[in-house]
Amino acid sequence: MRLGRVASPNGVAFVRVEGDGPDAVAHEIADHPFGEPAYTGKRWPLADLRVLSPILASKVVCVGKNYLAHAKEMGGEAPQEPLIFLKPSTSIVGPGAPIVLPSDAQTVHHEGELAVVIGRPCRNVPRDEAFSVVLGYTVGNDVSARDQQRQDGQWARAKGHDTFCPLGPWIETELDPEDLEIRTEVRGACEESWQLRQHSRTSLLIHSIPKLIAWCSRAMTLLPGDVILTGTPEGVGPIVDGDEVSIMIEGVGTLTNPVVSEKGAPHA
Repeated sequence: MRLGRVASPNGVAFVRVEGDGPDAVAHEIADHPFGEPAYTGKRWPLADLRVLSPILASKVVCVGKNYLAHAKEMGGEAPQEPLIFLKPSTSIVGPGAPIVLPSDAQTVHHEGELAVVIGRPCRNVPRDEAFSVVLGYTVGNDVSARDQQRQDGQWARAKGHDTFCPLGPWIETELDPEDLEIRTEVRGACEESWQLRQHSRTSLLIHSIPKLIAWCSRAMTLLPGDVILTGTPEGVGPIVDGDEVSIMIEGVGTLTNPVVSEKGAPHA
């Protein structure tokens, strides 16, 4: 099942998405997508709706250096245990929403990642029960200001800017996440073709998804809708004003976002 969130004729709504391409249809969910969803009976062509981030998490728990090749390209060793940090909920945006480059950041990178969406409140989850607390999986982009990361010595500002956590296009609930292809491509404003930046598989994760859920839930209560970004493979690189970033994860879908400078972004 694909669960999403859209701007519908009735306002913002959770939906179940059926079909693909121009034939995709969104079925409105009455309340929330957790448990067994109830439906209102309303449905619309997905192409007529604005697709939003599939969830608004209370927190996004991110995992650093969870692919060996990425740890090496960042000039360090892979951590023996998961290295986690948080992104604020205000960093979340959906498909098609711009990634806004802060005026005080000089080097901003994309990081394509598989995102785990939690389905029920949980704490101290055993590894062998980890998948029981998962609602599903979506695509994430852990956008990072590298110069601020180096300058600050910790990552809250560098990874916490508004728009620095694109998620989407939807949550896939029926998926084995253990060996999925992940690709990140970037296209410049004056370019017709996409440049492949990242290409890997989730089977190369150093710390598995069950271990990450157990590790994170040992430190903090995970709530329905919370997101765990599982780490990015090698190939991270800069994004600049006018670029588009597209991240595909096998079995889930493709998340695409334009990149704009702060001075060119619309004001809230």
